[in-house]
Amino acid sequence: MKFKTLKATLAALALFGFSTASADFGVGVKAGTLGIGLEGRWDPPVPWFDVRVGLNQYDYDADSDYAGIDYDATLALDSYYVTGNFKFPLSPMRFTVGAFSNGNEVQMASSQTSGLVDIGGTPFDIATIGRVESTTSFSSTAPYAGVGFDFEVFGKAGINLDFGVLWQGDPSVSLGVSNFDNLSPVEQALLGPALNAERAQIEDDISDYKAWPVVSLGFVYNF
Repeated sequence: MKFKTLKATLAALALFGFSTASADFGVGVKAGTLGIGLEGRWDPPVPWFDVRVGLNQYDYDADSDYAGIDYDATLALDSYYVTGNFKFPLSPMRFTVGAFSNGNEVQMASSQTSGLVDIGGTPFDIATIGRVESTTSFSSTAPYAGVGFDFEVFGKAGINLDFGVLWQGDPSVSLGVSNFDNLSPVEQALLGPALNAERAQIEDDISDYKAWPVVSLGFVYNF
């Protein structure tokens, strides 16, 4: 999926370049709290306004504790976007609004290999149930608003700074154990409600992610 997204966005950037050969067009790379990204910019014949498209991807690995369980966690960032940028005359500052196709996820697997693990307030033998596994996703389309600053030298090379908020919405958490299908009907009946209670706790712990802070630094070249 990520590879397809990358190819699609690169193709979009190329089409932007060919279709705007006589207009002001720029391409750049960026890095920040949304990952590592590529961006294309087009200045249409409208004063103090431009359109930008791009993608951001990156995986952050970390050891985390959610609802009392230790996890090997990955924050998998994957998004692409279109923004409109309203510039302030005689100033590097701009106001940015846009929409993101949002594939950001939190992927987790419990790191405990023996003993009892507390799931939703009930202890279970980790050797019997297997690893506790969870994936958290957010709204597939997310609005963005922020401010930015564009500093350029002779209208060619430049640096872009962005500060804003991506509204991802409430998290949606899936939670299970790797050995669930091999458990007895009695064990499954006990584990099901415990997993539901644990899932609700994780959703509460991750609810702060619904408003994702965006800070990025980019380098751009204008044609």
